[in-house]
Amino acid sequence: MTIGTKTMSFKTIIASAAVALGLMGAAAPALAAGGAAHPRSGGFSFEGPFGTYDQGQLQRGYKVYHEVCSACHSMNLMHYRNLGDRHGPFWNPKYPNPNDNPVVKALAKEVQVPDIDSETGEAIQRDATPADKFRSPYPNATAAAAGNGGAAPPDLSVMAKARHDGANYIYSLLSGYRTPPADLTIREGQHYNPYMAGDLTPFMPKGAHVPEGGFIAMPPPLQNGQVTYDDGSLQTVDQYAKDVAAFIAWTSEPKMVERKQAGFGVLIYLLVFAGLTYAAYRRIWKGVAH
Repeated sequence: MTIGTKTMSFKTIIASAAVALGLMGAAAPALAAGGAAHPRSGGFSFEGPFGTYDQGQLQRGYKVYHEVCSACHSMNLMHYRNLGDRHGPFWNPKYPNPNDNPVVKALAKEVQVPDIDSETGEAIQRDATPADKFRSPYPNATAAAAGNGGAAPPDLSVMAKARHDGANYIYSLLSGYRTPPADLTIREGQHYNPYMAGDLTPFMPKGAHVPEGGFIAMPPPLQNGQVTYDDGSLQTVDQYAKDVAAFIAWTSEPKMVERKQAGFGVLIYLLVFAGLTYAAYRRIWKGVAH
């Protein structure tokens, strides 16, 4: 009786597992439907263990952010002096203190920031200095939400770190707006983007193929010829998206190059230390049975 019970229990387990696998297989197509498309590679120079930022690309990316993105998105963790930091867009070894960098001073002066008159106490606007934070397009989060249909545009300071495959995701999203499928129901103020996370099943006819992607409230922000480049680079949506994605990657991790260099030095040290340790081991225990 005991053997029979064990046999029956084993058969029951096998049968249950087979049913479970069958259900998983049947559910796989449903789970695979929809979802965001995998980001395209931007071929960025800073990828990989030895990658570094392309200063020219960072300069172009700042220009795209300044002329386009800053109209809605803030970068509250950035100061204008950071543009002159080591490995930054306008770093110049002649000016180890970025506050002295004339290019940084000129870029900051192009922006008007709010301040208080020290004599009258009234609100004024003045030219920014390298010590000022990047100007925010809205005075507060409530005003930002009110001006954008109830949802405040996210701060971009560390956006590349806040999204999986950050720079490639930003590049793909900005350059990935597509004409929506004919059967897709889109609400007013929404835009289809295959790289935006979401589930479009409720907005498609029953039984229809669910496309990749989701809805995004931000309309396509970039257009060909929108920003003028002085270095002869292509003035296309794809190039703009790639450059501003690189700039946001830098603002998200401005010390990346130093971190990689330090890590490489640590690896060399560990290899040398391991070699010395092994040599000492061989010398000390030479001829000793153990």
